[in-house]
Amino acid sequence: MAPLRGVEHLVLDDLAAYAQDRGWVVPVGCAVADSGPLDRSPAMRAGWQRVRAAAAGRLVHGVVVPSFAHVAYRAADSDGERAWLLEQGLFVAATDPAELQAGLEPAELRA
Repeated sequence: MAPLRGVEHLVLDDLAAYAQDRGWVVPVGCAVADSGPLDRSPAMRAGWQRVRAAAAGRLVHGVVVPSFAHVAYRAADSDGERAWLLEQGLFVAATDPAELQAGLEPAELRA
């Protein structure tokens, strides 16, 4: 989620570098960015619905975000979306080192 239109590529570039540093491959078409107010419900965001479709369709193994606040502004919504992703068997990682990583093996966290 990017707060302004036109800067989505900056967020995606940082996330791509994070994934590449760990040897993770981002499938074509699976890098998704939303723009708009961060307090908008994930259910109302077309970009997040693309993430959910990729997760449900087993097109990806994980989701990388700058911070879980980029998934949803409200903690309950963010926790619910993260729990759903984990139920799908995905890992969920945030590039912010203060964020909890979920669904990763210890070796993957060090990679």
